[in-house]
Amino acid sequence: MTNQKSPAAAAGWVAIPVVLLGLIFGMLLLLAPTKPAVADCGPTISVAIDANTKVDGYSAEQLKNAAAIMGAGKALDLSAKGQTLSVMVALGESGLRVLDYGDGPGPDSRGLFQQRDNGAWGTYEDRMDPARSATSFIKVLQGVPGWELMEPTIAANKVQRNADPYHYAKYWPEAVKIVQGLTDAKFDLAGSECSATGASGEGNDYPWKDAPTWLQVGANSASTSPLNLYYRECVDFALWRVNQQMGSTSAPFKFLNGTFRPDGQSLGSALTWKAGWDAKGWPTGKTPRVGSVVWYAPGAGGSDPSFGHVAVVKEVKDDGTYVEEGYNGNPAPDDHNYYTRSVSSSVPSAFLYLPTQEETK
Repeated sequence: MTNQKSPAAAAGWVAIPVVLLGLIFGMLLLLAPTKPAVADCGPTISVAIDANTKVDGYSAEQLKNAAAIMGAGKALDLSAKGQTLSVMVALGESGLRVLDYGDGPGPDSRGLFQQRDNGAWGTYEDRMDPARSATSFIKVLQGVPGWELMEPTIAANKVQRNADPYHYAKYWPEAVKIVQGLTDAKFDLAGSECSATGASGEGNDYPWKDAPTWLQVGANSASTSPLNLYYRECVDFALWRVNQQMGSTSAPFKFLNGTFRPDGQSLGSALTWKAGWDAKGWPTGKTPRVGSVVWYAPGAGGSDPSFGHVAVVKEVKDDGTYVEEGYNGNPAPDDHNYYTRSVSSSVPSAFLYLPTQEETK
């Protein structure tokens, strides 16, 4: 959140005007269960199952139901990540069994996905049929904006709307095991890009988190990252996320401070980022989208009155807030470190979208 041309401005940080703006700017601890590496969206995969197919810990009935889910996914051109996510949800809802009963919160829930009798999931027969119920789930999943860039459990929660958004995380490793056991080709579920853009990382995966800041070594080349911005500043983290989501995760990076704008001007401080997006012809709007850059004009939301602030949308909630992640958003001594917090969607000046994103009206 500093002016790249004037290092003295880096001492500023985002103030938190709770009383004036009524923000929910308290630090949010995201306590997700330990998971393996983020899934690769992967190819659309085919099921290869017969009477001899075995996956340790699962019955023939459960594997048959998983195969039906994967087959429904393939018919809808769903990626490997999406097929695995769908199996994960069925594991978490029914243990991969077609249940003819619900639970306390949903006594009318039925089937693999415990779909309610509210008209949204078809007839009783549809909900009790593995392929048809999976098709209903997948179609709703595919309508969730940016689901490919979300953690699998968060994307699943957008469809199922259960109380705990991290409920499904513990089922992800088993879903991976089942899908890999039922497919006719092995594939890597970690480390590659999703859909047209690459997946953003989970948490503090910024590559230079231990690099010295300009405050420690002075304003010289030793304090600038390969993106040509100062290490551990809000702008450097945000541009890293942009590169990462656009599939550029190592040097030479696709987007740099001095080459981002087609008019040759640098991104510089957070102050110029909205103009940089406009110059590039990339969309902006007022609706948070997972992976979009959060732009605070100078002074907005308690940001630096001269240079503003940028961050990245990590998660969008249904209550009008989103989870923001970034660097240099807290006062000293925690100023040049990673942070997350929950913010009202009305507070930032704009959200800056990647080319494959658009505002949801």
